[in-house]
Amino acid sequence: MITHESSLKEFSSQINFVLDNYSPHGFTSAEFSNVVLGGLGGSGIGAQIVKNWFFETAGLPIEVVGDYFLPAYANEKTFVVLNSYSGNTEETLSLYQDAVNRGCTIVVLSSGGEITRLGAENNQKVYALKPGFQPRQTIGMGLSYLLLIMGDFLGVDLREEVKEIGEKLVENQEEQIRSAERIYSFFASSLKNKFVLLADRQMYPLALRFSQQLNENAKMEAFVNAVPESNHNVLESYIDRLPTNFLLLFTEQNVRVGSRFDFLGGHLEMDNNKVLPLAIPTYDLYTIYDVIYRLDWVSVIAANEVDADLMEVPNIDALKEYLANVEEILEEEEGENE
Repeated sequence: MITHESSLKEFSSQINFVLDNYSPHGFTSAEFSNVVLGGLGGSGIGAQIVKNWFFETAGLPIEVVGDYFLPAYANEKTFVVLNSYSGNTEETLSLYQDAVNRGCTIVVLSSGGEITRLGAENNQKVYALKPGFQPRQTIGMGLSYLLLIMGDFLGVDLREEVKEIGEKLVENQEEQIRSAERIYSFFASSLKNKFVLLADRQMYPLALRFSQQLNENAKMEAFVNAVPESNHNVLESYIDRLPTNFLLLFTEQNVRVGSRFDFLGGHLEMDNNKVLPLAIPTYDLYTIYDVIYRLDWVSVIAANEVDADLMEVPNIDALKEYLANVEEILEEEEGENE
């Protein structure tokens, strides 16, 4: 069994797997009007990160969809990339069928399952993900594939940069784990509090990733608020000491946004709230992987400290079983009414 600890210790092997198995898809942005990246949970977060990375450079709209259907504008000029690690995620399979019906160009990422079968059957480009992982353990593969796919699509060859990232992660692993332990230690005495992550645009998808990892791995409540948007509403709820762990995750890309984080930190600390500012001095692709890696470790350390089951997600499994039973009941009722 691949544990979360072993998957993190061998994280760079996911990047190497992608580099060894990637081949160009042959599509370019000149052929399309827009892009939709589809996926949910551990299979969807890479899309959020990639959309954000190309925010200032992509010459066409990129949308991320974690739902059953594509936007109304999707058509034969839409480039659709769908990631389902299992290959059987019901929402992503629905997206796939919707994309087929609309004549979209489809690229698939999966370790197998129904979506792989459909992609092969329809002669679509299918990128294989290495099996045996929990979906949330596979961000190294999903993110790396999406960067190369979208890089080629936009005319940017990122293979060498992604290769260097894998090498640097190996070199810096011990320091990154120590950093994760320090972050965990800051919140160790208040783990019963919910986590609220405040992030700028650049760090928002990484804060979202961390909140998801705290949810699934450590079974902890965690939420994300974007700055500056939350300064126009949520800020008014920051009154007195709150049962909350605040993590401020931001870059130095926008001086005005940085000033907002200075205010937020001071305002929250004035009421003795638990606040950890993490200012990220450099915003590049290595930094993205680096922050993901450190915060993934924080979620694993926290999970082990509270004795949470890192591997099992009983509530999610219960929901899937409920949905399957509901579908069977509806099918039976339809049969009786015919």
